[in-house]
Amino acid sequence: MKLGGRDAARFLARPDPGRAGVLLHGADPMRVALKRQDLVRTLIGPAGADEFRLERIAAQDLRRDPALLGDAIRARGFFGGTRVVLVEDATDTAAPACAAALGGWQAGDGIVIVTGQGLGPRSALRKLFEDHAAAVAIGIYDDPPTADEIAATLAAAGLKSVAPRALADLEGLARALDPGDFRQTVEKLSLYALDAAGPVTEADVAACAPLSVAAELDDAVESVADARPEELARLLARLAAQGIGPVPLCGGVTRHFRQLHAAASDPGGPEAGVARLRPPPFGPRRDRMVRQAAAWGRARLEEVLSMLLETEFQLRSSSRVPAHAAVERTLIRIARLPRRQEAT
Repeated sequence: MKLGGRDAARFLARPDPGRAGVLLHGADPMRVALKRQDLVRTLIGPAGADEFRLERIAAQDLRRDPALLGDAIRARGFFGGTRVVLVEDATDTAAPACAAALGGWQAGDGIVIVTGQGLGPRSALRKLFEDHAAAVAIGIYDDPPTADEIAATLAAAGLKSVAPRALADLEGLARALDPGDFRQTVEKLSLYALDAAGPVTEADVAACAPLSVAAELDDAVESVADARPEELARLLARLAAQGIGPVPLCGGVTRHFRQLHAAASDPGGPEAGVARLRPPPFGPRRDRMVRQAAAWGRARLEEVLSMLLETEFQLRSSSRVPAHAAVERTLIRIARLPRRQEAT
């Protein structure tokens, strides 16, 4: 039986122990591995592996001994309970052994869980599980997680109380990060908010979200965007001492102002524009970007981007312009731009 969408999510959350086998396949091995891990834990519990209710068989071993899988599912555990026989990274060469095991399966036998990568619609292994009445085939695709899947991840980490804006930030993180990185972030957040009296806040999410740039570089970018030239010279000197060159510095500022321009150009306003950025900013940084986009405005942001692109062109050209001085002069001019225009 082929399952997808909500039916697949429902089965993975509450699998039917009366099924003979489950095939999980997809292009991303991390996504498949996480779904397989959750499914095995749901079927046999966290202590199942210690109670010998989980048996692993290498896919290549089935080519040498096709009867190995059938013998494994008919074995009985010492402690009783549901048993799982796991075959990972299987290809179509495992199809005959899986067909024999599913054909001889009876109630009380172990459940076969097979994972595979790159199994196309014509795959013999995939067609076997899709066409078998007692088996299930589920494709794991690169779709963003649903609200139910995010809620399940939070519940598994023990996060039962999350503020609405913090939940919106977590949903944005789930769309921006790989599933494994998102799960690690949620686990980190669970430890961070372990002794918190109230619900998880957006500030908590911001504190645990992965950082995309160095903190010093981020401070310099914010000084330019907040029009604070008096801080900029000191920060630029520290960046130069840390070995951050003019090209990555100019690139970081350009990326930030491009995001501000996209937010300021959004028909729904800067707040809606910032919410559409990928990866989305969180907590205080999101509020700061909304304020910056509104303060600069679309016209002035286009002027700033023109100045930055001209500087980048100078850096990449064959001219002997002193790179550090050129970037520092441009950034200070940008930081002073709002004050000059207010004065006029």
